[in-house]
Amino acid sequence: MLDSNIRSRLLQHYPMLADLPAGEMEAMLSGATAMTIPGGATVFDEDQPCQGFPLLLGGSLRVIKASANGRELQLYRVRPGESCILTSSCLLGHTRYQARGICEEEISMVLLPVPLFHSLFNQHPQFRDYVFQLFTERLTDLMQLVTAVAFHKLDQRLAALLITRSSPIRATHQVLADELGSAREMVSRLLKGFSDQGWVRLGREQIEVLDPAALAQLAAA
Repeated sequence: MLDSNIRSRLLQHYPMLADLPAGEMEAMLSGATAMTIPGGATVFDEDQPCQGFPLLLGGSLRVIKASANGRELQLYRVRPGESCILTSSCLLGHTRYQARGICEEEISMVLLPVPLFHSLFNQHPQFRDYVFQLFTERLTDLMQLVTAVAFHKLDQRLAALLITRSSPIRATHQVLADELGSAREMVSRLLKGFSDQGWVRLGREQIEVLDPAALAQLAAA
């Protein structure tokens, strides 16, 4: 049973649930489970079965694809008010996970058990529309990722990444490399070049953007 605070946060982030009939809303809230998972923890991994449908209330989740040599490529992030389309795909297709979900920071979430997810999806258009809208948005994100990886050079992708973050950017070179699906050494070399040109200032696990216009011009080249 979810307490009143969790219920309030759940409806704040996922307002479509408020359209459920009162009796079914109570059944959903009674069947769901509130969870807190620490930063750095693996929520799901490749070839694991799906245990339920997560609705995030706080923190963020990184969904990544790892190669045999240890390289990683971030597919997307999940934040409060969103959910994981890979999980939706696994539940609807009765398949196992094909990527890994890692807590970027501590997350709080409500987990809907599998039967409850299917009941909501099959019986309530509001919930079904929400799931399909997620697919649409994430598919657009993934198409942009494919375009960037296939057609843009790493320095352009790094420049684009830097200008989307608030400066100073508190992240290690390895974290940025993982997000770009590259090697840390290559990212460090490019950042050193950006620093030499006066575009960024490098610190300990910190990057300050000094010339966002120059980075934007490179990203758009």
